[in-house]
Parts: sequence; structure tokens; C-alpha cells
Amino acid sequence: MKTVISGFGLIKKVSAFLLVSGLMCSVNTNAQKNKKVQKELPLFSQFVYKGNDKIYNDNPLGKDEFYSPILQGCYPDPSITRKGNDYYLVNSSFAIFPGVPIFHSNDLVNWKQIGHVLDRPSQLKVEKSGISAGIYAPAIVYNKYNETFYMITTQISGGIGNMVVKTKDPAKGWSEVYKLNFAGIDPALFFDEDGKAYVVHNDGPDKGKELYNGHRVIKIWEYDLEKDQVIAGSDKIIVDGGVDITQKPIWIEGPHMYKKNGRYYLMCAEGGTGGWHSEVIFVGDSPKGPFKPAPGNPILTQRYFPPNRKDKVDWAGHADLVEGPDGKYYGVFLGIRPNDKNRVNIGRETFILPVDWSGEF
Repeated sequence: MKTVISGFGLIKKVSAFLLVSGLMCSVNTNAQKNKKVQKELPLFSQFVYKGNDKIYNDNPLGKDEFYSPILQGCYPDPSITRKGNDYYLVNSSFAIFPGVPIFHSNDLVNWKQIGHVLDRPSQLKVEKSGISAGIYAPAIVYNKYNETFYMITTQISGGIGNMVVKTKDPAKGWSEVYKLNFAGIDPALFFDEDGKAYVVHNDGPDKGKELYNGHRVIKIWEYDLEKDQVIAGSDKIIVDGGVDITQKPIWIEGPHMYKKNGRYYLMCAEGGTGGWHSEVIFVGDSPKGPFKPAPGNPILTQRYFPPNRKDKVDWAGHADLVEGPDGKYYGVFLGIRPNDKNRVNIGRETFILPVDWSGEF
């Protein structure tokens, strides 16, 4: 849709009265037209794009291959979960209403949007927010022990802060908001085999202990499933700064916790969303640590590639892991595809890659 702005200039004083009179008539006529237009608003019931994009013509798929990104356009900060053969994925939506688009797939490649997690004003307070406020880094997880889906996130508007909603069926709507009593951003839930639940999230260091600009920590809280609230006094810092605090890493964030072969894995983004973005991982024998960083960190990044490479994907990070239909692991993450002027016109997109999780450290 194109907006055209017209301007009027007065050339001679003697023409002023006639011109103003004409404008008044014009405004009155336009007002009548606008009333008519409002009564006859167009209705688009379906929009289908069938493209002939050069990038696909130049890169045909081979056997067992697929295109990534799997969600093209502004779909940042992906989080994914699985129930049986059903996969669900959510993204940040900032100050857009309804919020948190949710997608469904059976194969991790072909995705269909089934709605929004936050679709009511009672859940999302963004009517007075700028676009950089609203919802950041939603994390979706299925708790198989009580057969419930949870979506936890930070709502930077409306006085809500960190919050969680839940449902038995993502296609049939979500609960009202449970406001959580802790600061920081990027929360994620983890459900252990013993029935306990935890929240991990990004936060600032303890008061007076910030060592440099961008110094952040990862905290963990015990979570009460009956009250849908963190347990007061249960918080603990489990990562301080990042992989190696002597190197002054910035913005350790977007944590997710997993359990594999009896050990706990904590995966986080590090480096800030930009050219130094990355994904790093730690391992421990308890949800509350201590956690040891993997020697091969970062496990995902583009920071070491030539900046002028062809058809580049950049800023990779803020990932989440899931076991695929073939029994192998996959990671979804954000990335950008800058144009030839290094501009990011379509925002951060959702990519997917296979993950080799066969080793130990």
C-alpha cells in the first residue's frame, strides 16, 4: 500500500481566499468519501504466493535435503518442543498483537501456523508500547509428566515482566497469564524425571559484582508446579559471565536445559545478537551445577567466516534442541541473510540444522 502526501503552496495573496474556500470544499468532499470507504473495506480471505525465486532455481534440492530457513521473514528467537510425532515452534513477537506465533509440524521441515499463544488483551499489554517492547524470547516445552504445554517468556511492557501460560492442546488456546516473581529476561522451564521443575534465565550479576559492560549471569530457580510460581529463596547463579569470564564474554542469555544419559546440559547464546553471536553449552551432574563448559565452544557461530562470503547467513545463535522423527537431534536458531548492501530488511529468521550429540565431555 502506498501513501501519497500532497502539498499546497500559496503564490499570490489575492488567490488565498479562493484557495482556502476550495480546500474547505475539498476536505468536506474527502470526508464524505472516507465515510463511504470505511463502509466498504476490502476483505482478503486468502493470499497465495507462487514464486519463481532465483535462489531456489540455482540451488535445487537433492535427496533428503531441505531449505533453511524453515521460517522466512521476521521469526526470531525460535523455541521448539515435541509431543509424540507433533512438533511445536514459537517466536518472539515484540509489540505486535496477537503475540507469539505458534507453528506445527510432523517432519521439522514443513510448518503451518496454528495461531498465536497470546491472543487476548488480558494476556498481552502492548497497546502503549513501542515495537522494541512486548514479547522477547518465548520458550515452549511439553511436560510429559503432567501432559501440559508451557510457554514462558518476558513481556517488557504493561507491568507484567516474566510470565508463563499453559495448555493441554496448543491448537485450542492458552491459559491466562501467571506472573512470575523474578527479574531478568529469557526464562525457560525444565522438567526433571523426579517430578521437580526449574526455571533458568538471564540476569545481571549480584549488586556490586558487575565486572564489565555486558557482564550477565544465568540463574536457576526451583518451580512450584501447583502454584505456577518460582520458590522464593531457591535461586542460584550457575553461569557467571559465560564460557571464560577472563575473556569478558558479553550477554550470556537464552538458556535451555536438557537431560541426556543422566547428565544435565545447559545451552545458551553468547556474544550478543550481531557478528559475534554464538551458541555455547555446559554440562553438570545436577540442575544447580556446577556446570563445566564444553572444550569445543562455541558449538554454533559464523564469527570466524570471511565477512564477504557469498550468500552468507550471519548472527547465528539463540538456539533450542529437539529430537527428530529419525531419532537424531536438530537445532533451531535465529540467523540473518543480509543483502548486498549488508542490510537486514527481513529481520531474523528461523533456521534448522542437524546436531551431532554422540560425544561426551
